[in-house]
Amino acid sequence: MQTRKGSEIVFEQIKRQIETEQFAPGAKLPTVVELAESFEVGRSTVREALSALKAMGWITIRHGGGSFVSAQLPTGEEGAGLAFNTELLQEVLEVRKFIEVGCATLAAKRRTEQNLAELRATLEEMAASLDREEESDRADIRFHLLIAEASHNSLFGSMMESMTERMRESMKESRRLWFFAERASTEQLLQEHKDIYAAIEAGDEQLAADRMMHHLQKVENVIGRLRQPTE
Repeated sequence: MQTRKGSEIVFEQIKRQIETEQFAPGAKLPTVVELAESFEVGRSTVREALSALKAMGWITIRHGGGSFVSAQLPTGEEGAGLAFNTELLQEVLEVRKFIEVGCATLAAKRRTEQNLAELRATLEEMAASLDREEESDRADIRFHLLIAEASHNSLFGSMMESMTERMRESMKESRRLWFFAERASTEQLLQEHKDIYAAIEAGDEQLAADRMMHHLQKVENVIGRLRQPTE
Protein backbone atom coordinates (compact mmCIF):
# COMPACT_ATOMS: atom_id res chain seq x y z
CA MET A 1 0.00 0.00 0.00
CA GLN A 2 1.17 3.49 -0.83
CA THR A 3 1.59 5.76 2.17
CA ARG A 4 -0.53 8.89 1.87
CA LYS A 5 1.13 12.28 2.06
CA GLY A 6 0.53 14.37 5.17
CA SER A 7 -1.13 17.05 3.06
CA GLU A 8 -3.65 14.50 1.76
CA ILE A 9 -4.61 13.57 5.32
CA VAL A 10 -4.98 17.23 6.30
CA PHE A 11 -6.96 17.85 3.12
CA GLU A 12 -9.40 15.02 3.92
CA GLN A 13 -9.86 16.11 7.55
CA ILE A 14 -10.57 19.76 6.71
CA LYS A 15 -12.88 18.67 3.89
CA ARG A 16 -14.75 16.40 6.31
CA GLN A 17 -15.05 19.25 8.84
CA ILE A 18 -16.60 21.41 6.11
CA GLU A 19 -18.96 18.63 5.00
CA THR A 20 -20.15 18.10 8.59
CA GLU A 21 -20.51 21.88 9.03
CA GLN A 22 -17.91 22.17 11.75
CA PHE A 23 -16.86 24.97 9.40
CA ALA A 24 -20.02 26.39 7.85
CA PRO A 25 -20.16 28.07 4.42
CA GLY A 26 -18.57 31.49 4.68
CA ALA A 27 -16.76 30.67 7.92
CA LYS A 28 -13.13 31.67 8.31
CA LEU A 29 -10.68 28.81 8.81
CA PRO A 30 -7.94 28.94 11.46
CA THR A 31 -4.64 30.40 10.30
CA VAL A 32 -1.94 28.26 8.68
CA VAL A 33 0.02 28.39 11.93
CA GLU A 34 -2.99 27.30 13.99
CA LEU A 35 -3.84 24.48 11.57
CA ALA A 36 -0.23 23.29 11.56
CA GLU A 37 -0.24 23.14 15.35
CA SER A 38 -3.64 21.44 15.41
CA PHE A 39 -2.64 18.70 12.96
CA GLU A 40 0.95 18.56 14.24
CA VAL A 41 2.42 19.05 10.75
CA GLY A 42 4.54 21.67 9.03
CA ARG A 43 3.11 24.86 7.57
CA SER A 44 4.04 23.81 4.02
CA THR A 45 1.91 20.68 4.49
CA VAL A 46 -1.07 22.81 5.51
CA ARG A 47 -0.53 25.21 2.60
CA GLU A 48 -0.45 22.26 0.19
CA ALA A 49 -3.75 20.96 1.60
CA LEU A 50 -5.32 24.42 1.36
CA SER A 51 -4.16 24.72 -2.26
CA ALA A 52 -5.98 21.48 -3.10
CA LEU A 53 -9.12 22.58 -1.25
CA LYS A 54 -9.08 25.88 -3.10
CA ALA A 55 -8.53 24.16 -6.46
CA MET A 56 -11.58 21.97 -5.86
CA GLY A 57 -13.78 24.85 -4.78
CA TRP A 58 -14.09 24.04 -1.07
CA ILE A 59 -12.44 27.23 0.15
CA THR A 60 -11.44 30.68 -1.05
CA ILE A 61 -8.23 32.43 -0.04
CA ARG A 62 -8.32 36.19 0.34
CA HIS A 63 -5.15 38.22 0.05
CA GLY A 64 -4.23 39.28 3.56
CA GLY A 65 -7.55 38.03 4.91
CA GLY A 66 -7.11 34.30 5.38
CA SER A 67 -9.01 31.24 4.14
CA PHE A 68 -12.81 30.96 4.09
CA VAL A 69 -15.22 28.13 3.40
CA SER A 70 -16.85 28.69 0.01
CA ALA A 71 -20.42 30.00 0.11
CA GLN A 72 -21.34 27.47 -2.60
CA LEU A 73 -19.79 24.08 -1.94
CA PRO A 74 -18.93 21.49 -4.62
CA THR A 75 -21.50 18.74 -5.22
CA GLY A 76 -21.27 15.21 -6.60
CA GLU A 77 -18.07 13.26 -7.06
CA GLU A 78 -14.72 14.66 -5.98
CA GLY A 79 -13.63 17.17 -8.56
CA ALA A 80 -17.12 18.02 -9.78
CA GLY A 81 -16.42 21.59 -8.78
CA LEU A 82 -13.75 21.88 -11.44
CA ALA A 83 -15.24 23.73 -14.38
CA PHE A 84 -12.93 24.14 -17.31
CA ASN A 85 -12.75 23.90 -21.08
CA THR A 86 -10.19 21.14 -21.51
CA GLU A 87 -10.19 21.36 -25.30
CA LEU A 88 -9.26 25.05 -25.29
CA LEU A 89 -6.65 24.52 -22.58
CA GLN A 90 -5.21 21.59 -24.54
CA GLU A 91 -4.84 23.80 -27.63
CA VAL A 92 -3.07 26.55 -25.70
CA LEU A 93 -0.70 24.04 -24.10
CA GLU A 94 0.14 22.50 -27.48
CA VAL A 95 1.09 25.91 -28.87
CA ARG A 96 3.02 26.82 -25.73
CA LYS A 97 5.06 23.61 -25.94
CA PHE A 98 6.25 24.32 -29.46
CA ILE A 99 7.06 27.97 -28.74
CA GLU A 100 8.42 27.80 -25.20
CA VAL A 101 10.65 24.77 -25.63
CA GLY A 102 12.30 26.66 -28.48
CA CYS A 103 12.54 29.78 -26.35
CA ALA A 104 14.21 27.87 -23.51
CA THR A 105 16.68 26.24 -25.92
CA LEU A 106 17.79 29.56 -27.43
CA ALA A 107 17.76 31.29 -24.04
CA ALA A 108 20.28 28.76 -22.72
CA LYS A 109 22.49 29.57 -25.71
CA ARG A 110 22.07 33.34 -25.95
CA ARG A 111 21.10 34.69 -22.52
CA THR A 112 23.01 37.65 -21.17
CA GLU A 113 23.82 38.54 -17.58
CA GLN A 114 20.99 41.07 -17.67
CA ASN A 115 18.57 38.36 -18.81
CA LEU A 116 19.67 36.13 -15.93
CA ALA A 117 19.35 38.98 -13.43
CA GLU A 118 15.78 39.69 -14.58
CA LEU A 119 14.85 35.99 -14.37
CA ARG A 120 16.32 35.75 -10.85
CA ALA A 121 14.37 38.82 -9.74
CA THR A 122 11.16 37.28 -11.07
CA LEU A 123 11.85 34.03 -9.23
CA GLU A 124 12.25 36.10 -6.06
CA GLU A 125 8.87 37.72 -6.77
CA MET A 126 7.31 34.28 -7.19
CA ALA A 127 8.83 33.08 -3.91
CA ALA A 128 7.54 36.16 -2.09
CA SER A 129 3.99 35.75 -3.41
CA LEU A 130 3.36 32.01 -2.96
CA ASP A 131 0.17 32.68 -1.00
CA ARG A 132 -1.01 35.59 -3.17
CA GLU A 133 -2.56 34.13 -6.30
CA GLU A 134 -2.77 37.23 -8.50
CA GLU A 135 0.79 38.36 -7.80
CA SER A 136 2.06 34.82 -8.25
CA ASP A 137 0.27 34.50 -11.61
CA ARG A 138 1.76 37.78 -12.84
CA ALA A 139 5.27 36.72 -11.83
CA ASP A 140 4.74 33.32 -13.49
CA ILE A 141 3.75 34.91 -16.81
CA ARG A 142 6.59 37.42 -16.58
CA PHE A 143 9.07 34.55 -16.09
CA HIS A 144 7.94 32.86 -19.30
CA LEU A 145 7.97 36.14 -21.24
CA LEU A 146 11.49 36.86 -20.01
CA ILE A 147 12.68 33.48 -21.29
CA ALA A 148 11.32 34.43 -24.71
CA GLU A 149 13.18 37.73 -24.44
CA ALA A 150 16.36 35.89 -23.45
CA SER A 151 16.12 33.85 -26.66
CA HIS A 152 16.96 37.09 -28.52
CA ASN A 153 14.58 36.06 -31.28
CA SER A 154 12.11 38.88 -31.91
CA LEU A 155 9.52 36.54 -33.46
CA PHE A 156 9.44 34.35 -30.36
CA GLY A 157 9.02 37.46 -28.24
CA SER A 158 6.17 38.75 -30.42
CA MET A 159 4.38 35.39 -30.38
CA MET A 160 4.60 35.17 -26.60
CA GLU A 161 3.39 38.76 -26.16
CA SER A 162 0.41 38.06 -28.43
CA MET A 163 -0.51 35.06 -26.26
CA THR A 164 -0.30 36.91 -22.93
CA GLU A 165 -4.04 37.01 -22.25
CA ARG A 166 -4.54 33.39 -23.28
CA MET A 167 -1.54 32.43 -21.17
CA ARG A 168 -2.96 34.22 -18.14
CA GLU A 169 -6.18 32.21 -18.33
CA SER A 170 -4.46 28.94 -19.20
CA MET A 171 -1.94 29.28 -16.36
CA LYS A 172 -4.69 29.92 -13.84
CA GLU A 173 -6.62 26.87 -15.03
CA SER A 174 -3.45 24.80 -15.33
CA ARG A 175 -2.62 25.49 -11.70
CA ARG A 176 -6.10 24.47 -10.57
CA LEU A 177 -5.88 21.23 -12.50
CA TRP A 178 -2.37 20.44 -11.32
CA PHE A 179 -3.06 21.20 -7.66
CA PHE A 180 -6.27 19.13 -7.83
CA ALA A 181 -4.93 16.08 -9.66
CA GLU A 182 -1.42 15.93 -8.23
CA ARG A 183 -1.98 17.45 -4.76
CA ALA A 184 0.89 19.70 -5.75
CA SER A 185 1.94 22.84 -3.93
CA THR A 186 3.02 26.31 -4.94
CA GLU A 187 6.47 25.44 -3.59
CA GLN A 188 6.74 22.59 -6.09
CA LEU A 189 5.66 24.86 -8.93
CA LEU A 190 8.29 27.42 -7.91
CA GLN A 191 10.94 24.70 -7.87
CA GLU A 192 10.14 23.76 -11.46
CA HIS A 193 10.74 27.36 -12.52
CA LYS A 194 14.01 27.40 -10.58
CA ASP A 195 15.09 24.22 -12.37
CA ILE A 196 14.36 25.78 -15.77
CA TYR A 197 16.35 28.86 -14.77
CA ALA A 198 19.28 26.73 -13.59
CA ALA A 199 19.50 24.99 -16.97
CA ILE A 200 19.39 28.33 -18.80
CA GLU A 201 22.02 29.81 -16.50
CA ALA A 202 24.26 26.77 -17.08
CA GLY A 203 23.90 27.20 -20.84
CA ASP A 204 22.60 23.63 -21.21
CA GLU A 205 20.28 23.86 -24.20
CA GLN A 206 18.98 20.29 -24.07
CA LEU A 207 18.33 20.37 -20.33
CA ALA A 208 16.52 23.70 -20.62
CA ALA A 209 14.33 22.27 -23.39
CA ASP A 210 13.64 19.07 -21.43
CA ARG A 211 12.71 20.92 -18.25
CA MET A 212 10.40 23.31 -20.07
CA MET A 213 8.73 20.39 -21.87
CA HIS A 214 8.33 18.54 -18.56
CA HIS A 215 6.84 21.65 -16.97
CA LEU A 216 4.19 22.05 -19.69
CA GLN A 217 3.59 18.33 -20.26
CA LYS A 218 2.48 17.66 -16.69
CA VAL A 219 -0.78 19.59 -16.99
CA GLU A 220 -1.41 18.05 -20.40
CA ASN A 221 -1.08 14.61 -18.80
CA VAL A 222 -3.60 15.60 -16.13
CA ILE A 223 -6.07 16.69 -18.82
CA GLY A 224 -5.61 13.37 -20.59
CA ARG A 225 -6.41 11.44 -17.41
CA LEU A 226 -9.46 13.55 -16.62
CA ARG A 227 -10.76 13.09 -20.16
CA GLN A 228 -10.61 9.31 -19.96
CA PRO A 229 -14.10 7.80 -19.64
CA THR A 230 -14.87 6.28 -16.28
CA GLU A 231 -15.93 2.66 -16.18
